[in-house]
Amino acid sequence: QVQLVESGGGLVQAGGSLRLSCTTSGRTVSTFHMGWFRQAPGKEREFVAAVSWSGGNTPYADSVKGRFTISRDNAKNTLYLQMNSLRPGDTAVYYCAAVPGLSRTTVPIAERGYTYWGQGTQVTVSS
Repeated sequence: QVQLVESGGGLVQAGGSLRLSCTTSGRTVSTFHMGWFRQAPGKEREFVAAVSWSGGNTPYADSVKGRFTISRDNAKNTLYLQMNSLRPGDTAVYYCAAVPGLSRTTVPIAERGYTYWGQGTQVTVSS
């Protein structure tokens, strides 16, 4: 089993920055693909960004390209999401997710591609 715990959310003004962290425990996740998703009020959960277990593949949703950066520190078993130039439309609960990656040639960008999920952290961007 893998436990994921997100942190770093909060209230920020438009144009500001936040860095989310996802710490993991239970198993090393160095060979796991990992991703960030978000869910705004009244909307379905959507893909934000992902990173392959090797770190070599990092797909992003079009809405965050150029503003958000996903990274991982396998030595610390931690996933990050650096969010810059935040907009009110980025307001959501942000979730991290993980799935074993050695048998998967591509990093998933759909919810169903992930096995383990955190509880989420709230990000609120005021205008």
